Amino acid sequence: MAPPASDSRPTLKTIAFMTGLGITTVSRALKNAPDIGAETKERVRLVATQVGYHPNRAGVRLRTGKTNVISLILSLEEEIIGLTSPMVVGISEILASTQYHLVITPYSVGSDPLDPVRYVLDTGAADGVIISRTEPKDPRVALMMERNFPFGTHGRTEMGLVHPYHDFDNERFAYDAVRRLVERGRRRIMLLHPPPYLTYHMHMRAGFERGLQDFGATAVPFNNVDLDNSLADIREACEAAMRAKDAPDGVISGSGAGAVALVAGIEAAGLKLARDVDMVSKQSNDFLQWLRPEVITQREDFRLAGRELAKAVIARIEGRSGSELQTLSFPAPQK
Repeated sequence: MAPPASDSRPTLKTIAFMTGLGITTVSRALKNAPDIGAETKERVRLVATQVGYHPNRAGVRLRTGKTNVISLILSLEEEIIGLTSPMVVGISEILASTQYHLVITPYSVGSDPLDPVRYVLDTGAADGVIISRTEPKDPRVALMMERNFPFGTHGRTEMGLVHPYHDFDNERFAYDAVRRLVERGRRRIMLLHPPPYLTYHMHMRAGFERGLQDFGATAVPFNNVDLDNSLADIREACEAAMRAKDAPDGVISGSGAGAVALVAGIEAAGLKLARDVDMVSKQSNDFLQWLRPEVITQREDFRLAGRELAKAVIARIEGRSGSELQTLSFPAPQK
């Protein structure tokens, strides 16, 4: 076999020359074909990495009609509150052993969330899509179901449609948070909840209200801000609540970033965490626990969510039913 031209970009022929294998064998090894041995696959992948080989996506698309791309559509707000990175890591861990590549398509909450989905559908820019900030009656889900396009949602819908999803049990989180606060003698509890138009707002509020009823606590209204507000706004609203008559003695936060703002508001009002007020918060990393060990934390694993969603979308592309591709994770108490 003649060596490939030195000025050309690496191709399957390059890898075949360097490994002494046939081009077909190299191609099938890179596609993780079951009839290719593990040792051969590893040798081919190692050489491909060393020479910087990347498939020609235009050629793949012409031959197969596929892009080998999964599009992750994320709002810019999720980057601000630090959710993007662990989810991307989780997705990438699954895609690393497949032919698929991850492309992130951002949008802002102020824009039409249908726009990036329409772009993918109309241009064929990806073989599957992952979306987040899922709504009870989500028009993106309705559109992709109508087009029979493979997708997965981070969060559930309330549309009577069966589709792949991964979600966190926010109802259980809020219910357990009320219980833990009541166990510490707290009876007037305030909740920093998600925006009302998102599905997990419904779930968190349901768990909160059920916990209040079951454990004999009272809600302190805190509806002028939510997790989409700026941290400065949350801090200011919390300080005002803490200075008011009948101030809360227990607080629940739906995110770690929100908890930081709440702590600042509590302290600005002259109160002390774990003495005057106890707090339970979700967190997606360990920063809150390091900074404020007084906060009772429960972990939501966005890396796990990324892995589960990537597996679900690939399985949907391969034809599995959406009813088989629905997973739920649960709050993990941390010390």
